[in-house]
Amino acid sequence: MQTLLLLIQSPEVEVLGITVVSGNQWRDEEVAHTLRLLEIIGRTDIPVVPGAVFPLVRRHEETQVWQQRYGKVAFAGAWDERWWHEPFVVPTLPEGRPVTNPLDEDAAHFLIRNVRQYPHQVTIYEGGPMTNLALATSIDPEFPKLAQQLVFMGGSLSPQTDDPEFLNAPRHEFNFWFDPEAAHIVLRAPWKKMVCTITDISVKTRLTRALINQIKASGTPLARYVASFFQTGQGGEYMWDELAAAAWIRPSLITKRETRYMGVNLDRGAGYGDTLTWTEKDKKWIWIPTVSIGCL
Repeated sequence: MQTLLLLIQSPEVEVLGITVVSGNQWRDEEVAHTLRLLEIIGRTDIPVVPGAVFPLVRRHEETQVWQQRYGKVAFAGAWDERWWHEPFVVPTLPEGRPVTNPLDEDAAHFLIRNVRQYPHQVTIYEGGPMTNLALATSIDPEFPKLAQQLVFMGGSLSPQTDDPEFLNAPRHEFNFWFDPEAAHIVLRAPWKKMVCTITDISVKTRLTRALINQIKASGTPLARYVASFFQTGQGGEYMWDELAAAAWIRPSLITKRETRYMGVNLDRGAGYGDTLTWTEKDKKWIWIPTVSIGCL
């Protein structure tokens, strides 16, 4: 929600629509949160478009078995037992239920329609699993070519942190892990340009309670919304998706970049869903496009 606010409020961005995919929570709950957010800030003109409910291949039961075999992940999103509920149940929302409705179109076709309406002009920002993008690419192979670029938060190389989530599994990142097959499809699609923000820099960037208090002091409905529902520990919360969006608007925020070929481990073992990368000298057999990765 905070990333959406950043993009919607930027005078340099025109938001054509918000497509929703299951990830941190199930799609229908995330759609409801998004609709309510737009009501609170007075931007119900922006369409909200439901996308995929489930990953392409991976399922909850299989993931439970995988974690029993290879170890429990620190964050399992919609599958996490700490807040698990059935996929099509929308629990009580603390901010209230929306009165507006999502668009009567699925996310994949919405994405295709917009890049065809505005060829080579649309930047696609992806802050979750890549299921919708994989479906759009499978429906219309020209879809990636018609976008201006893909900007996404995903992947992990070697985060310098004592956070056990990455200390124990440095190549594990939730967006890729939740739907590895979708990420595999998207990273091999013929995009004109791909720009990635990885966990390596997200873990260096935190939104603190002190900053939230500064936002709260403005007293606007938006400020009250952020202050009421943002939760953080003592050290602050990692700015995963917020940083990826901010770095697209202000590229100078990223002081170092590397160009690599990027993929996802699809073997069903302990590394299933892990980030794979290759440099130029290693790419002898690789025909996939390169990714510009923010490193610092």
